[in-house]
Amino acid sequence: MAPSNGRLLIFGLGYTASAVAARLDGWQVSATGSAGDLDFEDDTSVTAAIGNATHILSSVPPAEDDPVLTQYGDRFGDRWLGYLSSTGVYGDTGGAWVDESAPIKGRREPRNRADADWRAMGARVFRLPGIYGPGRSPLDRVAAGAAHRTGIAGQVFSRIHVDDLARGVIAGFDAPPGAYNLADDLPAPQDSVVEFASMLLGIEPPAIVPLEALSPAARAFHAENRRVANGKAKRVLGWCPIYADYLLGLRALNAMTSPAPASTAPAIANPDQR
Repeated sequence: MAPSNGRLLIFGLGYTASAVAARLDGWQVSATGSAGDLDFEDDTSVTAAIGNATHILSSVPPAEDDPVLTQYGDRFGDRWLGYLSSTGVYGDTGGAWVDESAPIKGRREPRNRADADWRAMGARVFRLPGIYGPGRSPLDRVAAGAAHRTGIAGQVFSRIHVDDLARGVIAGFDAPPGAYNLADDLPAPQDSVVEFASMLLGIEPPAIVPLEALSPAARAFHAENRRVANGKAKRVLGWCPIYADYLLGLRALNAMTSPAPASTAPAIANPDQR
């Protein structure tokens, strides 16, 4: 449990980090980013915020180098450090399970380096899969006509509800430095998730789009296939996802916006197979 009087400095107050801040009752929170109160380039103000902070969390993705470590890393001292990384650092595993002991071989070298650099600083590095939650989920994409299916057999991804992610980061306040996968318990094909979201909304699933018709970035994403294990986070952080699979997570999100009981939605008997 987080102490009630901490002072958190967030680098990059976006969708995910905002969910962490929202759960910290009684905390003083300062942040860079469009929604924050600090200008990242204001060296004097940011340095003062670092000096005031008990905890520092970065969600800023790297370019060639990590901008947070490059500009301010030498001023962190012995404060609690957290970094929101990506399970993309594991690269493709051919659908096999992967845990924190696996080598770092992701296709984005700057992310690989940033992950390693933050760990070298003594940070708690939270490796995150696909993030979904209120206003940013397959339900929203399906409703907006922005979702698609690929028809790729045997390909699975892991994901995490933003509320579970926030709870995991806060559980990490009392944990030793190191890497932690924050993922739900049921890796699943994207098509199964999109189809379930469509059923919840009562509309036909979107069309299948051939892989060759996708953007280069989307093709690169779909070139990877892995199941992310969360056992270390459960053991060391004492954390367990409330939304243990996308079925629970999407039902809960649908219930927030729909008058129909979420329990009436049809279930998928085995959503990890197509």
